[in-house]
Amino acid sequence: MILVLGGTSDSLKIAEGLQQQGMEFYLSVVSDYGAKLAIEVTQQVIQGRMNVEELVGFLKEKQIQLVIDATHPFAVEVSKNAMKACQQTACDYLRFERPSEMPEDVITVETIEAACQAATQYDGKIYLTTGSKTLPQFIQYLPKEQLIVRVLPMAEVLHICEACGLQADQIEAIKGPFSEEMNQALLTHNQAAVMITKESGQAGGFMEKVAACQKLGIPCIVMTREKLEYPQIAATAEEVIQLALPKKELKI
Repeated sequence: MILVLGGTSDSLKIAEGLQQQGMEFYLSVVSDYGAKLAIEVTQQVIQGRMNVEELVGFLKEKQIQLVIDATHPFAVEVSKNAMKACQQTACDYLRFERPSEMPEDVITVETIEAACQAATQYDGKIYLTTGSKTLPQFIQYLPKEQLIVRVLPMAEVLHICEACGLQADQIEAIKGPFSEEMNQALLTHNQAAVMITKESGQAGGFMEKVAACQKLGIPCIVMTREKLEYPQIAATAEEVIQLALPKKELKI
């Protein structure tokens, strides 16, 4: 039995691939939106966060032999917990890691505070595309009146924005990823002077954000991923499937 830690478009591709190979698996997600997408692939969906102890219990109860970690590149705590749980249960761990591609002419930072310090060097609107989870932390360091945040159009996300004191004209609730042209249009419409984003990989529309900033001459501040020591990594969904089925021929 396999456990796929999901919540990304990549995890859905992996789940579909496992299903095509006739493999039994559970797909773990956190949000209601993630569960809605996951249920279209498999009925064996687990929703909610699990700490190390809960994850260990689940791995033992369901006799999981392999954990495929296809969580977001910035969900590092989930990955750390998964690796610990696998070590405690002698379960195999496989990390799906989106290829890292850092363009030239971007400002790279490692922390939220550093990103905010870099952004406040520019006059004008700060266009924040790092999601709602860390929004309260950004609010601590950034001038609130200069912020425009791009977030998912979900009730709980809008509640976070409102709790942070943002007004309706500061919130762009819209689902990506977006094309370079769409990013340009949104940046221009909001009169953005600088963008803060994450090194989320191609699936997250990262390169299109950077390209839009470059076309408009807007500084792009990129939060880089925390580097973890994974025991095993795959860069594509196809490679994940191959590693998950080492002793079985793939179906054509």
